[in-house]
Amino acid sequence: MANGDDNRQQTLFQKLKPVCVPLLGKSQLTPPNIPDVLRLLSDLQSIVDAEPKLYLSTSLASYIFYPISTILRRNTLPQIPDRVLEKLLNVLGILCESWWWECDLEIWSQLFMLCSSILGGFGGEGKDKVTSDEAKQTAALCLWALLHERNSSKTPPGAPERLAQTRLASLQGHARSMKFTPVLGQTIDSLLSTSKSRHKPLQRVSLQLLDVIISTYAPDRLVPSILPGVVSTMCKIALGTEENKGWANGDTVAGAITVIQKTVVISLGDSACIADGAVHSVVELEDLVQLNNPTEPTTRETETNPYLTPRTPSWLRASASQLHIALNTLTPLVYHPTPVALISLAVMAREVLTATSLTLLQSQPLLLSWLLSLSNSTFTRVVDTALASLRHVLTGDVASVLLQTLAQISKECMSSLPVSIASHADARLEHITGQVEAICRLAIPASGTAEVTGITPISASIDHLLGPSGGIEKWGWSLLSVLQFKSPSVVVNRVSVAQLLLEGSPDATERIIFPEVILKNILSRSAADSLARMFRALGCASGDHGLYAVEWLVKFGLKSKTGTATSALWCASRLLEGISGISLDSNDSGNRRVTDYSTRLEKFTRGLARDVAELWRVEPVDLATQSSAAEQAETLSSTKVIKGVKQIRVTLDITEPRSPASTSDDQSLLHRIFCLQLLAISASILRARFTGLLIHVLYPILHSILSPIPDCSLTALATLSFVASSTSYASPTNLLLSHFDYALDAVSRRLNRRWLDVDATKVLAILVRLVGSDVVQKAGDVVEECFDRLDEYHGYDVIVEGLVEVLGEVVKVIEADEPHVHEEVKDVDSPMVRDLGSLFEWITHRNDLPEDYDDTDYGPAPKTAWGDLKHEAKQDSEDAQREDIDVESALAPAQSLTRQIVSRSIHFLTHGSPIIRARILSLLTSATPTMPESAFLPSIHQAWPFILNRLNDQEIFVVSATAELIEALVTHFGSFMGRRVWDDAWPRFSAILRRLEAADGQNALARRGYGAVGTDSAYTHSHRLYRSIIKTMTAAVTRVHMQDSSGWEVILAFRRFLHREAHIELQARARELYIALGEGNQDAVWVALLASSGRLTGDVAFLKEDRWDIKENVWLILQQ
Repeated sequence: MANGDDNRQQTLFQKLKPVCVPLLGKSQLTPPNIPDVLRLLSDLQSIVDAEPKLYLSTSLASYIFYPISTILRRNTLPQIPDRVLEKLLNVLGILCESWWWECDLEIWSQLFMLCSSILGGFGGEGKDKVTSDEAKQTAALCLWALLHERNSSKTPPGAPERLAQTRLASLQGHARSMKFTPVLGQTIDSLLSTSKSRHKPLQRVSLQLLDVIISTYAPDRLVPSILPGVVSTMCKIALGTEENKGWANGDTVAGAITVIQKTVVISLGDSACIADGAVHSVVELEDLVQLNNPTEPTTRETETNPYLTPRTPSWLRASASQLHIALNTLTPLVYHPTPVALISLAVMAREVLTATSLTLLQSQPLLLSWLLSLSNSTFTRVVDTALASLRHVLTGDVASVLLQTLAQISKECMSSLPVSIASHADARLEHITGQVEAICRLAIPASGTAEVTGITPISASIDHLLGPSGGIEKWGWSLLSVLQFKSPSVVVNRVSVAQLLLEGSPDATERIIFPEVILKNILSRSAADSLARMFRALGCASGDHGLYAVEWLVKFGLKSKTGTATSALWCASRLLEGISGISLDSNDSGNRRVTDYSTRLEKFTRGLARDVAELWRVEPVDLATQSSAAEQAETLSSTKVIKGVKQIRVTLDITEPRSPASTSDDQSLLHRIFCLQLLAISASILRARFTGLLIHVLYPILHSILSPIPDCSLTALATLSFVASSTSYASPTNLLLSHFDYALDAVSRRLNRRWLDVDATKVLAILVRLVGSDVVQKAGDVVEECFDRLDEYHGYDVIVEGLVEVLGEVVKVIEADEPHVHEEVKDVDSPMVRDLGSLFEWITHRNDLPEDYDDTDYGPAPKTAWGDLKHEAKQDSEDAQREDIDVESALAPAQSLTRQIVSRSIHFLTHGSPIIRARILSLLTSATPTMPESAFLPSIHQAWPFILNRLNDQEIFVVSATAELIEALVTHFGSFMGRRVWDDAWPRFSAILRRLEAADGQNALARRGYGAVGTDSAYTHSHRLYRSIIKTMTAAVTRVHMQDSSGWEVILAFRRFLHREAHIELQARARELYIALGEGNQDAVWVALLASSGRLTGDVAFLKEDRWDIKENVWLILQQ
């Protein structure tokens, strides 16, 4: 091995000789030989670079160094061109990598000073020359090769194992000598200047050199001397104050932070300050004696070396105060966008906290706040580093002091929250809430068990913060006074959003999440979210110990419906979310944490659900007490005359106080929303055991769905879905069906004279709609309840209207669930006879005797059976009853229920409220497809005069509902409606069409222009009535035998709806009508339409209507 290495050394020497000899000959630099020198230096660098793993012997290194040193001796540094200087330093840097092990200390010192002088600029005669950043960079790299530590793996062959340690110790001893100390100081000053360079490679290597010089080569007492300058410069570099753009580069910030860390730990570390007598450590009882009899620190070294600074108590106080100010300026770095800078900041905070527990007491809260803020970072590596650093410092030797500091931070954060919210300081608010959230995260074991020391004390401090010993009472009142909520600024129409969703698709309720609320004093979304996360973290960290705070907030929130009470309920909801481990803001309600809760929490939750549900309980009003109170108020009111000037109010408000009526309405709404959230959280905690409370909470949830405010109705729907999921039901429908009796009982208790809630009927309607087709099983109870209340409250229009709406919902559900008993068959009983063969055959055989005719004469015989004829009438009545029983037994349960509803509802057709009349008509329309003739037509026959009278109703929507009912009757019971539709309904329809035509001339929504028909909108009452009449007559023409005279009237009456300016829907319905008329009497339709369009003359020319352009629709009809 030795022979092989010698051979390589010899070979390398042979390569170097042709380069070093000419280079030595051109050591005196002149303009003509500079190109040759550059070429020779490049060849020398290439030769040395080609052998990266070859260790240069001392003789070979000296051989290479000799021509380079000659050039440096014979030429002053200002005279050497920058390009030549860069080549020289590159070769020296490569040479020093191998020569570091055996280089003479004097040569090492000369190389150190050479690089230092280049970094600091040239003095003497060439002081006007400015060294380029590239030359300074090569000098810095050469200096790095001289200074950086080597490990044992790079030890030269045959050298001792600990050569790296002994060599470094030798260099350290030389560098720390009194003679070399000024050189180190000047080098550090030069590096501080180059570290501010805009040339990034030079800046990075300068920071690396500062790190290695301060931590490895600088004397222990020299670092306190350079502490102010180093910290000040590094703070400027880290903050990027000398750069025009925003944040400084991440690697640059990390390098500057590392230099600050090493400087602070060395200069202000506990061990160094204790050794110098600046502070005293109390570990044993004997240490207490030293506090009163301090020993004088040893100052022999500082007396002999003026460059060193002794560590004294006064120096420590001044330095710690100034350092704290400097560290405080670095606080914005916790929001740096690069993870490298954030990780370096976390490492610095950890090391400084660990090493300066006695010297930097006032900076401990600041450093801890850095780690807490970094633990909320969006970068995973930063979060892991910050959490690991926090657990390290909180479980080490200084844990007792830092835990007290952490508890104090949490108290100060909670106390400063109200000020930040009231001043709209969202950034400050996010910082505070992030600090508290991070502290709570430390109190939660990572794997479910307290496996790290220090978690229990943090939990205890949080328990104290939320507990009865002056915790929540200190910060709770002030926080609730500034934490105000408001309704969203976007106002939807007064129709319940929940009802619209249910009408569209009842299954959509499973996808509804809880709507957000708006905070008045918090402008940004992120700040509001951080506040909610903070309360959840507090609840999660405290567990059952936080129930006192929840109970305190709930008690205060349920006493009134003011803004402060609303805020209390919101805070209680967020705390309870944290305690239970759920979140209502999550879109996926299925991935909740499943755990076993304590008995105390479940007991508290049961009481909470009952207390919240009691808010929907309407207490009966004592009329006597109310009247006496009114009389007393009237008696006390009096007129007071005041003379003189108006009294001035002692206040700075420039506006008069106003009544908070609108504000109280908003707060009452928000109060209800947060109560619903508490119910949802309670259901998630109790899970299957919550079903026993449904008898109390179902009515509040369903009642809130009726709210015209979108936020409230959507919150109620989300609560219902959340409760269903928590109690292990597949959908809200299954939940309501299983506990239908609970909901019906709640409605019944609110429909009596002692306790009357007018919204109870709407709640019952929503219940029927939510349950859907499965309500048929329970509909009997609903119908009985409705008719019992109708008999009791038939004089109250509001209640009757609601009950009729419930009945209508039941019938609609039955209609959607039950199959239609009548098939819509077209071309039934067509009036046109095309085959007379059957008539001729009947005439031929009309007098023939039947084949089974018996012509035997039996003599006189009784015409009736022998016996008593007194019971014939009774027998007939029994037969009729038997027929009714047979009809009833033939009906399905749903049909029987519908028959009961129809028979007991028809008398409301004459009710004074038009809305009730319209609802009854719609109920009959929905019942028509599901009922057989024998069960339905007797009621219709009985109510037919009242139905006809509704065609003359003053309200158009009632007339439209009547027309829809007649259409359904004609469609499904054509034979029954044969004469009724033509003799009774059509004359009234004709009169209605004439009245509507006259009314459209005065309607602001009617179409304008010559021959205009109807309105532009399809949502006006007149348009809907036109559509209903046309559809009714189409059904009548198709399914009922039509007389020619009536048919001709229909043909002429509906021509105007074929006008091209009519609404497109009315045109389509009119075409369907004329196509149906053409199937019965093609000639009449052909004559009427062609004559109306002006294509026929003669006797029918009077039918022409120039104001209607019906040619296009006529052509479409005749093509059929």
